[in-house]
Amino acid sequence: MNALEKLRQVVDEIHANADPLKLQGHWDLAVRLMSRFPVDQKAAIEAYKAKDFAAFDALLRSVEAPPKKADATAEPVEVTHEMREALKAFRKRLKLTKLDDESRLGSNKLSGGRHSQIDAIMPPSEFPEKVWKDLAKVGALRHTGQGFYELVPDAAL
Repeated sequence: MNALEKLRQVVDEIHANADPLKLQGHWDLAVRLMSRFPVDQKAAIEAYKAKDFAAFDALLRSVEAPPKKADATAEPVEVTHEMREALKAFRKRLKLTKLDDESRLGSNKLSGGRHSQIDAIMPPSEFPEKVWKDLAKVGALRHTGQGFYELVPDAAL
């Protein structure tokens, strides 16, 4: 679970909980987690001190869905044969990476297996970086940072 998912879970628990002893612990954790994100920290501290759920939730929603940049110079990207082949190679590489991760032996002999937690990989180097960026613009892939991309579920290409 990443920090954003944990923060959302804690904020939802604050909203659902009425016990003041549990609420204080949840508020403390929420403000510590919020300090990791690029938000107005002064507003987060004020919402924490006032125990203002609505203000804190609004800050969290701004982190979850940052405003989209309007790029007037961006041209629509046309899907090419190379992009389709690159996406096919990406899916295959992701599948093999997940299978490799799942096939590792665990310490428990009676284990029923495990599911891979891998959701992003570095794309195959057979295709240029521009192809991967274009696939991200089209919405087939999502750039997760540091050269890693993840497959967008239900993306039509």
